[in-house]
Amino acid sequence: MEQIILSAITWQVQDNQAIRPCHHGLMKGRSCLTNLISFCDKVTHLVHEVKAVDVVYVDFSKAFGSVSHSVLLEKVAARGSDGHMLCWVQNWLEAGPREWW
Repeated sequence: MEQIILSAITWQVQDNQAIRPCHHGLMKGRSCLTNLISFCDKVTHLVHEVKAVDVVYVDFSKAFGSVSHSVLLEKVAARGSDGHMLCWVQNWLEAGPREWW
């Protein structure tokens, strides 16, 4: 039954292009590794063409282990973040690494 539901949902999502072809990890045959290869290929082409490349890393799994959480929260608040964002960041920091992923 699960396979029938999965195939129906997958077909619907792919047919209606709800997930763009550039998304990896959500599509059959596209893993995080193929995403990394695609990313490196694009960056290499841009560098070869002497174009600027901006990259944002969003893997925070170890990023805040040595940072004072109170200082970080003060800086987030100082940037004008609304209460919801500040609360989310605080909850995320307090949960600790075992809860992040």
